[in-house]
Amino acid sequence: MNLVVVGTPGDRRPGLFAEACRSAGLPGPRLVPWTDVLRGVPLPFRAGDLVRVDSPGEDRAADALLRGPGEPARVGGGARWYATFTAALRRLSGEATAAGARLLCDIGDIAVMFDKRLSQARLSAAGVPVPAVLPDIDGYAALRSRMDETGERRVFVKPAHGSSASGVVALQTAPGRVRAVTSAFMAGDRLLNALRVRSYGSEQEVGALIGLLAPDGLHVERWLPKAALGGRVFDLRVVVVGGEPTHAVVRTSRTPMTNLHLGGARGDLGAVRRALGEDGWRRALDVCARAAACFPGSPMVGVDLLVGAGMKRFAVCEVNAFGDLLPGLTGFPGGPAEGLDTYAAQVRSYAAQAESCAARVRSLACAT
Repeated sequence: MNLVVVGTPGDRRPGLFAEACRSAGLPGPRLVPWTDVLRGVPLPFRAGDLVRVDSPGEDRAADALLRGPGEPARVGGGARWYATFTAALRRLSGEATAAGARLLCDIGDIAVMFDKRLSQARLSAAGVPVPAVLPDIDGYAALRSRMDETGERRVFVKPAHGSSASGVVALQTAPGRVRAVTSAFMAGDRLLNALRVRSYGSEQEVGALIGLLAPDGLHVERWLPKAALGGRVFDLRVVVVGGEPTHAVVRTSRTPMTNLHLGGARGDLGAVRRALGEDGWRRALDVCARAAACFPGSPMVGVDLLVGAGMKRFAVCEVNAFGDLLPGLTGFPGGPAEGLDTYAAQVRSYAAQAESCAARVRSLACAT
């Protein structure tokens, strides 16, 4: 296999993937920097290349090309980021096809996964359980009005094109009270990402916060109470490779945000499985597999699964095109990725696909 990775030099993902390739006896993949793609540099694809598209990462130059110049820690610019990113995906696809290379992913799937409104609608249409949505929210006044109409008192407000919980707000209201929990820090008329979750408790502050997020588009969904173990709420990031759930990490927190970079901690997967029971665990993985099946052109999907209080209900809150950065985590015992990390599991899946394609070509040649 001639593998190419579109990624960011210095980012952990291409390095971990290259290590997995070498461990499988394959040559390390060639790296095409995202900055070259975004600047319109001719891409060095060759006939027969298999092209893996990875995250642009936290690269200042790539971020400036995607969102425009500015502080990388700022919240916002998601609409411009999305437009630039999806245009770059189309260019990637066109140049790969022209060179006789093949993308290992479907760019349409990636585009949908990076729009929370589109991905939630696709999941819901397929019968995958998701939180109820409050649609067409364009600001704080509309949000409060819709919450009153529907009787909702707890919602998550998310930038439509955000990631890593950037700009996500957990909002609770009661007569005469409001509380917003977020990692976004208001600095005058700007929002900055922080590594500490904070809360805002006045209508003026919360209105200003939502007002700063709204221009890039909002996705608002019902806040479903999460299950808890050991006094900490949790959810699951489940990696699905080749249509089958292979890896999972428990993300725990004492705040509504379970993201590990915001103070969340990895929990005990064995304890979660015991609490769910074997039937509950099978149902949880089935929901994740059904979610991934909504993106059939994606060889890997990271599914964020909410486990409801009481351990009986599940809902998919997000799907991730680049949700495989779980260093040191190996596959489920007895499963197809036992002993393999997320990247090694994908390399093996790619190799199986390549052999299957080669076998079909041989079969057609023999038939003629």
